Amino acid sequence: MQQDRFIQRAASANFPMEFEGPPEDFYFLLVPKATMLAVAAAIEPLRIANQLTKRQLYRWYTMSEDGRPITCSNGMTVTPDMALEPLPANSYGFVCSGVEPQDTVTDGTLNWLRREDRFGRRLGSICSGAFALARAGILKNRRFTMHWENQPGLIEEFPDLQPSPNLYEVDGRIMTCGGGNSALDMILTLIEQRHGSELAIMVADMCIHMRSGAQRAPQRSANSAAIGCRNRNLLAAIQIMEQEIEEPLSMDDIAEKLGVSRRQVERLFKRYLNQSPISYYNDLRLSRAYGMLNETDLTVTEIAAATGFRSSSHMARVFREKYGSSPNAHRKSWA
Repeated sequence: MQQDRFIQRAASANFPMEFEGPPEDFYFLLVPKATMLAVAAAIEPLRIANQLTKRQLYRWYTMSEDGRPITCSNGMTVTPDMALEPLPANSYGFVCSGVEPQDTVTDGTLNWLRREDRFGRRLGSICSGAFALARAGILKNRRFTMHWENQPGLIEEFPDLQPSPNLYEVDGRIMTCGGGNSALDMILTLIEQRHGSELAIMVADMCIHMRSGAQRAPQRSANSAAIGCRNRNLLAAIQIMEQEIEEPLSMDDIAEKLGVSRRQVERLFKRYLNQSPISYYNDLRLSRAYGMLNETDLTVTEIAAATGFRSSSHMARVFREKYGSSPNAHRKSWA
């Protein structure tokens, strides 16, 4: 593999820096249906750091389990640099996943992760790659995150694990991010730790990326931004609903928690969202059920229980009303 692939000629921006240490190596394991945006967001800051400094600060390699091309979630094919092999000491290894993460992780990948973990390697995941780390037993007692859409499915499969809502997490030698541009934020943090904030800022500027400022930044917009309202009681009611999916509360219970009347809660939802609070609550639960059908192997009965429906037939009825097909038919259409 040619060494000069890691350093490209810059147009005008540069960052003079004296550094004579060895480069850091990053290995990105791509599994089928990996999200290309997140993979590129992790690799590009490494390339740009080299370009700006005209030094080989970083090297990066892509892997697949058998070395064969991988088709990403957008249908584009990536030919990896190599098949799975032992990671060199002091390198980083990231599992890059995307849609249907529960179906794309193989025993070969899990065995590789367990072996590298036993050797104390620095491991991590991008987007929904935390599924692989969880199945390999690496996330126990660790702070971690993954894409917010995939979190309910992981929690159902691993009830003892609780992913954070943050953009990324660094817990010792385990690093995880939610995918998308959060991969860029995570790698910028690693660049800053090794080479200082000035280089990290310039790399971010080259990516035309405004850093979040902290790994504790949430992945999703605040409810106030999403619904265009800052009413304190409405936002609190939505937060209660989001937290109580498996065992839904009655509207009277929610009103009591807020310290207002049920009628006031109903007026707020009608005024700002043009629907009743019960309808909004049902939509939240159906959205969670929809995600579980796509992202887990749970039965329809198990999903109904996890999303607070009285029975699988009850869920099937309201699911069909909203999405136009039964849960089983929906799942078969994606099989």
